[in-house]
Amino acid sequence: METPATIAVIVVCALLIWLLVAILKTPMKLLLKLFINMLCGFVMLFVFNFFGGFFDLALGINATNAIVAGVLGIPGIVLLLLLQTFL
Repeated sequence: METPATIAVIVVCALLIWLLVAILKTPMKLLLKLFINMLCGFVMLFVFNFFGGFFDLALGINATNAIVAGVLGIPGIVLLLLLQTFL
């Protein structure tokens, strides 16, 4: 390949990579925030199960419960407890 063609290919590839990063940046931020909330939910579920053991209360520790607890916080744990009690 000639030098101008090589430079053109490099520039086009760099622009395509920049466009791909720009498109994926927002969903990655959302996924990172959801992952952090899920980790916080796991911690809240562990703490709840520790203290709930004194009152014979326990919730399953899984990804769904962790996301609900992480996104909704303490009301999410209450919601999970009510769902477990009435279903």
